[in-house]
Amino acid sequence: MLILSNALLVFVFLICSAYFSACETAITAYSKPKMFNLAKEGNKKAKIILDLQNKIGLVISAILTCATILNSIAVAVTTEAFGKIFGDYALFLAPVVTSIFIVLFAEVLPKMLIITNPESILFPSAYFIRLIYIILKPLNSIIGFIAKGIISVIRLSSKSKVNEYEDSLEELKGAIALHKGADVEDAQKEKEMLQSVLDLGEVPVSNIMVHRKNVTMLCADDNINKLIDQIMNCPFTRIPLWSKNQDNIVGVLHVKDLLKATRKNTPIDSINVMDIALKPWFIPENKDLLDQLQSFKARHEHFAMVVDEYGCFMGIITLEDIIEEIVGDIEDEHDIASFAGIRKQNDESHIVDGVVNVRDLNREIGSDFRGDIAATVAGLVINSIGIIPEVGQVFVLYGYKFEILKRHRSQVTLLKVTKLTEGDNAK
Repeated sequence: MLILSNALLVFVFLICSAYFSACETAITAYSKPKMFNLAKEGNKKAKIILDLQNKIGLVISAILTCATILNSIAVAVTTEAFGKIFGDYALFLAPVVTSIFIVLFAEVLPKMLIITNPESILFPSAYFIRLIYIILKPLNSIIGFIAKGIISVIRLSSKSKVNEYEDSLEELKGAIALHKGADVEDAQKEKEMLQSVLDLGEVPVSNIMVHRKNVTMLCADDNINKLIDQIMNCPFTRIPLWSKNQDNIVGVLHVKDLLKATRKNTPIDSINVMDIALKPWFIPENKDLLDQLQSFKARHEHFAMVVDEYGCFMGIITLEDIIEEIVGDIEDEHDIASFAGIRKQNDESHIVDGVVNVRDLNREIGSDFRGDIAATVAGLVINSIGIIPEVGQVFVLYGYKFEILKRHRSQVTLLKVTKLTEGDNAK
């Protein structure tokens, strides 16, 4: 009779231990962002659980304390029952047998059952877990204090806020990478957009700016009629103005302001373009896109000049450039296609203009070339090999074959890019 009662007690203790083990798994496995959204919608239990997740260290400590006490009592009861049957051998047999049952029924089995459906036990147990946490908080605070003291002795510093931010960012990027949707193509586009948003703070404006070589500029010293003729053949509404030399940017002409001036001034020859030009806004080339986006919002401007550390004009960046970095290319009826410089061939290779942006190439052909090496494809090749290549030379870089097709002086103007397969024998 004593053995049966002891066996029943052990069974009850194992059930309770399994419950705490399931709670531990549930509170750590459930998505904190999802819980935050539920709490924001007014779910009271979600608010309690979110608060507990924010104190996860002490909460887990309380749960493990309860489970450990129950498991220890189960071992003691089993030892007493085995002592009646096996005598001195019970001191060895009872811990072994009990440990097997604890691992199987109080640890592995409940965790496996709950890991895929944590809300099934988490929400019904919200108030109870909070109660256990409150009751054991003094004890666990002491244990936590001792643990921190031990950590400081062995010089294992806790994570800084910077590391916590980086970990959170990596976790978010991982969640985006795992995102799936009913439509594979739409899901991929969504992932690319979300990833681009997270990358804004890591990408300098120099990576996506329009290089000065490709910027349409007007000479402020030219006759107004000549300027109007040039503007009529230009697809842009904001145009930099230079005087004396193209490094000396003196203003930005907005076509709308010029149109207003032509209505107010008769004859047109009396218009002084500098009277209606906007003051140029200069920004450093290493400024990141997130900071620049905030600056655009704060200044209510859409257009900025990029300069290097010496103050030399490098190119321009617009609000549209940053938006396109997030959502992809946005074309209107006057735009030239962004990917006109990337032409797919029948053999799955691509003919690429040297001035094509590395990030645009990545989007178009699905590559993963590093944008921190160079902004353009030509720059990527030159900086990677360390020389100015000759026409006809072939280089294998980052899993792709780059063949130089054209060169103008020291500038690579056309390349053939081919993805290597496992069977390729690169030379």
